[in-house]
Amino acid sequence: MVHVDTAEGDHRVQPTIAGAVNDERYMARALAAAASVRTVASPNPWVGAVLVTARATYQGATAAPGGPHAEATALQLAEDAGDSAVGATLYTTLEPCAHQGRTPPCADAIVAAGVTRVVIGVLDPDREVSGRGVAHLEAAGVQVDAGVARRDVADQLAPYLKHRRTGRPWVVLKLAATLDGRTAAADGSSRWITGPEARRDGHRLRAESDAVMVGAGTVRADDPELTAREVAADRQPLRVVLGAVPPGAKVEPALEVSGDLGSVLDGLGARDVVQLLVEGGAQVAHDLHRAGLVDRYVVYLAPAFMGGDDGSPLFRGDGARTMGDLWRGRVVSVRQLGDDLRVELAPRGEEDR
Repeated sequence: MVHVDTAEGDHRVQPTIAGAVNDERYMARALAAAASVRTVASPNPWVGAVLVTARATYQGATAAPGGPHAEATALQLAEDAGDSAVGATLYTTLEPCAHQGRTPPCADAIVAAGVTRVVIGVLDPDREVSGRGVAHLEAAGVQVDAGVARRDVADQLAPYLKHRRTGRPWVVLKLAATLDGRTAAADGSSRWITGPEARRDGHRLRAESDAVMVGAGTVRADDPELTAREVAADRQPLRVVLGAVPPGAKVEPALEVSGDLGSVLDGLGARDVVQLLVEGGAQVAHDLHRAGLVDRYVVYLAPAFMGGDDGSPLFRGDGARTMGDLWRGRVVSVRQLGDDLRVELAPRGEEDR
């Protein structure tokens, strides 16, 4: 994703109040560029960059693995336009890399182009980077300012940051239920609790995820495909089943896993699964929840009642024994999708990790 615009004067200023406003504004544009490649870049981070010269701004985002990074794209756009980056400011959501991977180091390209200031959203915890990009730039005399829009950038890159810090994927538990908390009727039927808008959003979550996991019981009961079909998808997620896949199931080809859930997550992280979407069933949801392994809960609530206690619950297994033991999270967002509500929750204290 690339973009070029005319600059509104020379913004190469020290961080005064006006400069801070410009920093926030350009970082917001870098965030928007990063969002446009959310389904493209993984397992690399989805990064946006904005290069501000005296003449124009050049906006880039990370390409698919093996392609140029956001910073390199923005610099190349300036070069293609015959513009000089000497004395320019570069805004990037993540610390530029300083090591040779499948692409050359971005820090080298920034220094070679003559950029004099780099503004960074968050530092990269990847052991190959982890402050080395900043050190390389500063050693070359480039002014570096980090932490601009840090919270917004950290939220956008949360799956990547967790994966690099822990080796495990960011776990999103997706649930769909009636208002009285039922996910299926007494006869086992569950299609469809929610409407098409909510289902489309669920497919968007699949497209953003590197893998989708369900239990073998869900495969036997629903025979899901677990593909992103109702949105434009640059790739399809790895399909993962806890247990054995029945012969002829639509989920094939799938990876069969078993054992301790922490070990399962370690194994998926080693396969470069940065975000894992879990779609059930109730036992799998319970076990992940009780083990504290869920990073985000996405609950789609339909304006419907099952009207009894014989339907399937959101979780199957032992729950809180007393009110004092209730799990309490924080609401990240609430949106209406058609007739349904989409509620996103995070564990309390998650923002401090």
